[in-house]
Amino acid sequence: MDILTSLAIVGFAALIHASFQLSVSVLTLLSGHAIGSKKSHRRLVRLTTSFTTGVGVMTLLLLSFTSLIFLHAFGTQVPLLVWALVCGLVLGIGIAVWLFYYRRGTKGTELWLPRSFASFLTNRSKKTDQNAEAFSLGLTSVIAELIFIIPTVAIAALVLIELPPEWQLVGIGIYTLISLLGLIIVWSLIGSGHSLARIQRWRTENKRFLQVSSGGALIVLGFFVYVSKIMATALGVQ
Repeated sequence: MDILTSLAIVGFAALIHASFQLSVSVLTLLSGHAIGSKKSHRRLVRLTTSFTTGVGVMTLLLLSFTSLIFLHAFGTQVPLLVWALVCGLVLGIGIAVWLFYYRRGTKGTELWLPRSFASFLTNRSKKTDQNAEAFSLGLTSVIAELIFIIPTVAIAALVLIELPPEWQLVGIGIYTLISLLGLIIVWSLIGSGHSLARIQRWRTENKRFLQVSSGGALIVLGFFVYVSKIMATALGVQ
């Protein structure tokens, strides 16, 4: 794959990552508790900014660490079997998103998380009062959704390690920024004074669209990478 195609795959994977909703849900919980406890708007913005920064840092570290593992394991030429396994993982998680991402029988945006872990995140968001705590909560929210975001991270990492070093840094930056897109939109709406109830209502009304889009995009990503990397190499196109 050429550099432009590789970066396009990284950007598309990051866009799918951005469509997942756990970090956004925790951000709205954090904001709701801050507003309910009558914290100042400036304090609210600082907490939500720290949370968003934590999500970005953990995403960057996760992608960098995954790329490093692949690089040490396979070098810059990843076996086609590994590509095939990762494409299969992407396709499988895409179907799982369709089936399991939102809890069935709920009217809100209740996610797939085990109730014990959901309660932990809810309680932590209630008790978060310092910027460092909000930053830590952002880190935790990324780890909590690892099962759904690891396919996009893995695909991006495989693509990145085959790029020249300078483009690897560009790709990591592209992935990190795009993966934060949904969170940044919600953060900016909260910071500009938009009603949290309206934001949550929009999320509830469009949750099925987001669910179908995320799952479908994962399946498209898996097929595209399979065709452009595995089949093209096998047929001697590359």
